[in-house]
Amino acid sequence: MKIWPDQKPYYSANQYFRDIFGEKVYKISLDIGCTCPTRDGTKGIGGCTFCSGRGSGDFAAAGDMSIREKIDRAIRLVAPKCNSGRYIAYLQSFSNTYGPVEKLVPVYEEILSDERIAGLSIGTRPDCLEDEMIKELGRLSEIKPLWIELGLQTIHQKTADLFHRGYDLPVYEDAVKRLSRVRIPIIVHLIVGLMSETYDDFMATVDYIANQPVSGIKLSMLHILKDSLLYEEYIQKPFPLLDEETYIKWVAEAITRLPRNMVVHRVTGDGNRRNLVAPQWSANKRHVLNGLHRYMAEHGMYQGCNYKPPCT
Repeated sequence: MKIWPDQKPYYSANQYFRDIFGEKVYKISLDIGCTCPTRDGTKGIGGCTFCSGRGSGDFAAAGDMSIREKIDRAIRLVAPKCNSGRYIAYLQSFSNTYGPVEKLVPVYEEILSDERIAGLSIGTRPDCLEDEMIKELGRLSEIKPLWIELGLQTIHQKTADLFHRGYDLPVYEDAVKRLSRVRIPIIVHLIVGLMSETYDDFMATVDYIANQPVSGIKLSMLHILKDSLLYEEYIQKPFPLLDEETYIKWVAEAITRLPRNMVVHRVTGDGNRRNLVAPQWSANKRHVLNGLHRYMAEHGMYQGCNYKPPCT
């Protein structure tokens, strides 16, 4: 069984950032006031149905503060467990390339100019990446490391329509091609156990991503949050969610199907406990992580052991 230097059976974000920066760095989450085309009426109202009221940025530093003040506040939250003094700023809330390029780029520049910030990770949607924006992101990536995080969740359009994603798979593929041209690393978000999806459906998405030109992947279970549209659907007509044992099995198998150089940035979610309705087991992140690592060790599983490269 292959074990990476940080003793995990996969190439973790912790190990990846150590490889890049030579030390442990922490992400700090910032909210720069963006929204999404599925929230402002362009493509819908209320966002993707699983998304929280804060656009999945429940832990982000937000409010009427300067960028410097937001960074200060975010650092204070992680300071007790981080002594390196270097951080990756994560623009997590909503779609952070959705807006005028001339207004957003100066915000990115201000963040990168902070001496404590080692890099910038920008969460967004594939349909919020104009050519001019990608050009500017490529320029900024030459100053400090920069990543783009894309919320794909699934390759299956039937499921995407259920949660109102608002774009088709070719839109994602086009964004990946254009980002790859300027050599910006891409991190793709997938949700495990989406409504109506089977094991085979999920593995089809994983196998697809495994052969995409992307740097990393984030996996999370489907959460039911009180301030999401999905909560109303779930209350009116409850549907089955994965139990912890099944979730661990699915994620373990997914990891084995990924190439060994693809970074596994996340294997479990971080839903806000105050708003979490289900699954309640997901609130104990450490327990899920330990269960995953134990399961993979017991079954001799590690990243890449079932990876199938594309036929040439």
